[in-house]
Amino acid sequence: MHLVDITMFYAAEGGGVSTYLNAKARWLAQRSRVRHTILSPNVESSGAAPSLMHVPGIALPGFHGYRMPLTVGAPARMMRRMAPDLIEAGDAGHGALAALRVKRRLGVPAVAFYHSDLPQLVRDRLGLVAAAAVRTYLGDLYRRFDLVLAPSQLMVRKLGAMGVQGALHQPLGIDAEIFHPRCADKELRRQLQLPAATRLLVYAGRFTPEKKLALLIEAVRRLGRPYHLLLIGGGAALPGAEHISHLPFCRDQRELARLLASCDVLVHPGDCETFGLIVLEAMACGLPVVATSAGGVAELVDPGTGVLVEPNSVAALCAGIDAVFGADRERLSAAAFHKTRALYDWNAIMPQLMQRYGRLLASQGRTDLDMERLCVAD
Repeated sequence: MHLVDITMFYAAEGGGVSTYLNAKARWLAQRSRVRHTILSPNVESSGAAPSLMHVPGIALPGFHGYRMPLTVGAPARMMRRMAPDLIEAGDAGHGALAALRVKRRLGVPAVAFYHSDLPQLVRDRLGLVAAAAVRTYLGDLYRRFDLVLAPSQLMVRKLGAMGVQGALHQPLGIDAEIFHPRCADKELRRQLQLPAATRLLVYAGRFTPEKKLALLIEAVRRLGRPYHLLLIGGGAALPGAEHISHLPFCRDQRELARLLASCDVLVHPGDCETFGLIVLEAMACGLPVVATSAGGVAELVDPGTGVLVEPNSVAALCAGIDAVFGADRERLSAAAFHKTRALYDWNAIMPQLMQRYGRLLASQGRTDLDMERLCVAD
């Protein structure tokens, strides 16, 4: 069994798609009868597991440094030589078109994972007309795949509005052994030169306009002491203030877990997330979450694990943060921890994904590729 993933959003370290594919690679590496290859323009070929294959590509403005394959033909030829049994495309560009080309040539099933809300990104940058054209393109593209997956119910509905019926909700997951409350470091406040009684809020991710960090920064300014905000990430320059500390993007998951577990509450002010992996990682570390009621993050946070607030409102963010600190945070913390371990550990998520692959292969008569038999832990 040879499974091939192709996407322009894989960069070995960092980003939700990279985390997903790295977790899949590690999980499959324990299943000796499944070979897994990742094709991406953002990596150099490597002989190490997982197998990484470089696809010639070009950087695209506005895509955070990710590169797109130069042509459809080059990755298609690479995949044909690999003779995959199943292909998953993680973006809607040349990689997806190459996957469909190989599907037609070799007769293998092709899966699309709709990770990014491309019409939203285009609308924000180029306007409504361009976004409408992208929706038409995506509808035509994804209807040609054998199976379409989306990380949230919100994204399933958006696919349906584009005429892509039958898309399935497939959440992402977290490594519950890495992201855990025991990672907390009592020295973090001292390292940040903060009083021990500081109410330490944290945001981790890209510093881009759609993350609405200006709202969060203003909310913390209004709240004043003893609140302090730790921003972990990079991107656009953000205003400095005495109530804010910056740390660079954290590629090491164990270090990220240490930082998250050492804070009090994760605040996520964005309203257009397709999923929100950092929210699950924080919850696994025992952090309650304040997030907006719009976007995929709203599907992860419930009254037992945090607070959802009206989007695009500084006042609502202030009220939500205050509400969490006025609640029983030990109870919220325990509920967040137990929810992520029960529902979102990769050891629960990956079998779901393999079952989807198995049903697709069986529907196409590939009964020789029994995923349950092939994916048995050592």
